[in-house]
Amino acid sequence: MAFSLAPTAQLEGYRLEAHDSVGSTNALALERARDGDAGRLWIVSKRQDSGRGRRGRAWATPEGNLAATLLLIGRHELRLAATLGFVAGLALSDALDAVLPGGTVAVAPDGGGGRGDRFELKWPNDVLAHGAKLAGILLESAMLDDNRFGLAIGIGVNVVAYPQDVPYPATSLRALGSRCDAEGLFLALSDAWTENSRAWDEGRGLSRIRQRWLARAAGLGSEVAVRVDGKVIRGVFETIDEDCRFVIRDREGNAISIAAGDVHFGAVASAAAS
Repeated sequence: MAFSLAPTAQLEGYRLEAHDSVGSTNALALERARDGDAGRLWIVSKRQDSGRGRRGRAWATPEGNLAATLLLIGRHELRLAATLGFVAGLALSDALDAVLPGGTVAVAPDGGGGRGDRFELKWPNDVLAHGAKLAGILLESAMLDDNRFGLAIGIGVNVVAYPQDVPYPATSLRALGSRCDAEGLFLALSDAWTENSRAWDEGRGLSRIRQRWLARAAGLGSEVAVRVDGKVIRGVFETIDEDCRFVIRDREGNAISIAAGDVHFGAVASAAAS
């Protein structure tokens, strides 16, 4: 099966560039932006050799996993454009629900975590299954002429394999008992992105996106530790605010809004963030 766009995405003017293997779909998307591409371009591959995660961390995409980047060209404030990461998380979780009806997956090999039978969104950019990382999202931008910018929304999903040498639980769709392949998942993703992007509505629908995201949020109401610039902030995950910043209530009762940081929940919080 070859990669293809959902009919809904085609009707909205999205285009597709598929590769057998790439260095980085995000890097390729930003290259297209600098070369004058008009945007609404999906770049996809089942293998990525030099992918990146947050803070420059390596993100491996062995053969059969999904590396997908959507290139958008815009004039929004970059602060508003950054909230498209939450749109991407919702789109991916909706796509997973579509290819795995009800979002139900087999019990994770290590015994679980998470809140049962559905996929969860971990702030700011991970999708979890039974508490284990299944996918990551990375937004990168490049300034263009005429006050425009290119935004690369990178989505990497562990379809057939997951990394073993990482300091957190990880999983793949195959490990969870799914037979879905990268092509089938991308077809559903391109459809779900179209729907969620309409709901975002150039930022006018951000409140709706925020409420939907919170309904799928991992760790809401639980103990959390967030590492920010070498400092660890501890408390209870209370919400995300109107700008999608992470809000925790510390032990003194203060609400603290965090724009960027590494989040650890529960028992992992003490070990991983200390």
